[in-house]
Amino acid sequence: MTDSGFRRSYKGESYNLGLAVYSCGIQRCHPAHSWGPAIRDHYLIHYIVRGKGEFSTKGKLWDLQAGDAFLVQPNRIASYQADLNEPWEYDWVGFNGSDANHLLRQTGLLNMEPAFHCPPENCFHALLSDIMEVSGTSSSSEARMESGLLRFLAELMDVFGMNTPQSDSGYSYVQKAIQFIDRNYSCNINVEKIAKSAGVSRSHLYRLFMTYINMPPNEYLTRYRINKAAAFLKDCGLTVGEAAYSTGFSDQLYFSRVFKKYMGMPPSKFSGGTGKEV
Repeated sequence: MTDSGFRRSYKGESYNLGLAVYSCGIQRCHPAHSWGPAIRDHYLIHYIVRGKGEFSTKGKLWDLQAGDAFLVQPNRIASYQADLNEPWEYDWVGFNGSDANHLLRQTGLLNMEPAFHCPPENCFHALLSDIMEVSGTSSSSEARMESGLLRFLAELMDVFGMNTPQSDSGYSYVQKAIQFIDRNYSCNINVEKIAKSAGVSRSHLYRLFMTYINMPPNEYLTRYRINKAAAFLKDCGLTVGEAAYSTGFSDQLYFSRVFKKYMGMPPSKFSGGTGKEV
């Protein structure tokens, strides 16, 4: 491998709160190229194609090489650096959404060390390359990327899935709550009503949401509404007032403040589709 680096990547603006590709790419790093220590707000998996490097999180350090992989979890400090003499080349995919934690649990990775060796004859490089090949901002591209991500996660389940318990009853309550939000986000709902629909107490629902999707239910509801509003503004041509009332906000000024907080710009300027994802 030469010392010349290259990077090909994609970063999306998906409004899908279930599962979405946040970023993906292929990179041949320069010697000693590094990231962190810092945190991510999404899950990120790197698969090392060739070369060497090191990965650190939770106070531990791993020396890694071709055939190894590592998982960066949201809101956990991590860092990684390419080797000085044999800098690595890796594929990566970043993803988020309410189903992300549940699906990762099914792969078994959350019950393993965050750095791990993959068996020979695996198809991880090909699957991650496929996600990169179909990347784009159109609805069809986003659907193909999500399909590719699901194939990649399914392969991880086949390889490492024996490391996860099969019973995951807590997630069923989260699914009920999310389904209620999906059907009623435009109405006057709150966490009490969401918890009642799922058949659990408000405090238990909070614990379940923090366990499975890393945010409290009230924040999930707000993000869901803002994502819906952003889609209405961008794809349906609704006015700010129409988008606000269509997503459960009765006060247009309050809606504008919340929208700007999450999207980085007021809704009146978002219709061009340049805002960031929630």
